[in-house]
Amino acid sequence: MTAAEVAAAVNRVAAAVNAALGGQDERPLALVLMRGGLIFAGQLLPLLELPVDLDYVDATRYGDAISGGELQWRTPVPDAVAGRTVLIIDDVLDEGRTLAAVRAEVLAKGAQRVLIVVFAEKQLGRDKPVSADFTGVTLPDRYLFGYGMDVRGLWRNLPAIYALRG
Repeated sequence: MTAAEVAAAVNRVAAAVNAALGGQDERPLALVLMRGGLIFAGQLLPLLELPVDLDYVDATRYGDAISGGELQWRTPVPDAVAGRTVLIIDDVLDEGRTLAAVRAEVLAKGAQRVLIVVFAEKQLGRDKPVSADFTGVTLPDRYLFGYGMDVRGLWRNLPAIYALRG
């Protein structure tokens, strides 16, 4: 996927979020799921036409590995989610375990409403424990990297998306 296609997808997601939340009297909390969600959030947030607060959570099942394991909370969900509409922003909805855990924790800490915003969703051909409210692109079930997605901790900074051979 080229950098131009990535930018077009970000613009589509921003338009959808603006349509869904624009004109409301709430100030949602954008909760970036580190580290993958950083690149997407950095390009998405300036396109939103509503005031948002910003915070982050750092949870991973991958670390520097290329297959998921036990969920590790590096930085927990902040208490500031209580009573708020929370936009969880992440790079990819893969199996959905990490996003489902973050969503559950945000709700457990008292969020009023949780919306999941992902740049990409992988087509796995099976049910996931969570679904995204806003998705930029749907991609095949391959090991992807670039635009926030890493390969062994590297190449998140690429402006396009690539797949490992195999």
